[in-house]
Amino acid sequence: MAKADFYETLGVARGADEKELKSAYRKLAMKYHPDKNPDNKDAEVRFKEINEAYETLKDPQKRAAYDRYGHAAFENGGAGGGFGGGGGFGAGGFSDIFEDIFGEMMGGRARRSTGGRERGADLRYNMEVDLEEAFAGKTAQIHVPTSITCDVCSGSGAKPGSQPQTCQTCGGNGRVRAAQGFFSVERTCPTCQGRGQTISDPCDKCHGQGRVTEERSLSVNIPSGIEDGTRIRLAGEGEAGFRGGPSGDLYIFLSVRPHEFFQRDGADLFCAVPVSMTTAALGGKFEVGTIDGTKSRVSIPEGTQHGRQFRLKGKGMPVLRSNQHGDLYIQIAVETPKNLSRRQRELLEEFEELSSKENSPESSGFFSRMKDFFDTLSE
Repeated sequence: MAKADFYETLGVARGADEKELKSAYRKLAMKYHPDKNPDNKDAEVRFKEINEAYETLKDPQKRAAYDRYGHAAFENGGAGGGFGGGGGFGAGGFSDIFEDIFGEMMGGRARRSTGGRERGADLRYNMEVDLEEAFAGKTAQIHVPTSITCDVCSGSGAKPGSQPQTCQTCGGNGRVRAAQGFFSVERTCPTCQGRGQTISDPCDKCHGQGRVTEERSLSVNIPSGIEDGTRIRLAGEGEAGFRGGPSGDLYIFLSVRPHEFFQRDGADLFCAVPVSMTTAALGGKFEVGTIDGTKSRVSIPEGTQHGRQFRLKGKGMPVLRSNQHGDLYIQIAVETPKNLSRRQRELLEEFEELSSKENSPESSGFFSRMKDFFDTLSE
């Protein structure tokens, strides 16, 4: 039976570049991999053909020979040297791309040896601040339970006077290769768990980890103008690395507590101020406190309506890392009188009798337009 064309096997054109070849191979290898097709002989044969085609076409010299002579280039000791069973992949061949393709299926890419040292984990710390603290900024002391480098073994994990040894199983590579049927697979070394080193005499304090758990006290600078959800990164202040590896980072996530008087929108602040109906009608003045601890006088003209805003320029929050400030907006909330005395009621009723459309133009205009609207519907 004639052997299928390698380009047809991978489903690519003869002029396909390296990226197209690899993409096609990834899709087909994933589809026909024996782990996804157990006891399927056809899939096993197809998988073998796919790998043979890719091994030939990904190598520029083999591909050139194949393009010129076809399969004959690799027969009877020719230029290529075909798939050749379980040991025929060669260093850096299928085993490298196997990790790239099937690492996702098997729980992620295998860990390469780094001399036994691993980077420590990043840590998260949640902190709440008041709006006044967000306005002025502060230096806060926090206490973080974390892993720090062992001071007895200096992070090596080995008892003082001894040293970690190169793993005898993997030779320090952190990975071992095993043949499975017609292909070989690289796995994390079971002896050193991919670290490339073993410790025969571990440190008594950290038990070979190179780090111990301890609560650390850190000083955190919170700049003025921070907003809710701001994240501050403290490089190298996370968990200590395994056996002397680099430390992770510490991330401070800030949240700003709700304020009794002020609501924030970016750098602007809003403050709802209740005023009496008579003050809104006749006009008046009042003082309001601002976030910087000072007071400002606000004058409202006669006839001020509910919801009207008055702007106090530069009295809002500072803009982070700048000399600018937002504004403070005073929102008028007209308060309707309650618990009226008999005399107060009489005066209000008298006022109502004396009122005209000019006194309440918005309500008069609204009901006039509403009447016109329904009169139109009834015609």
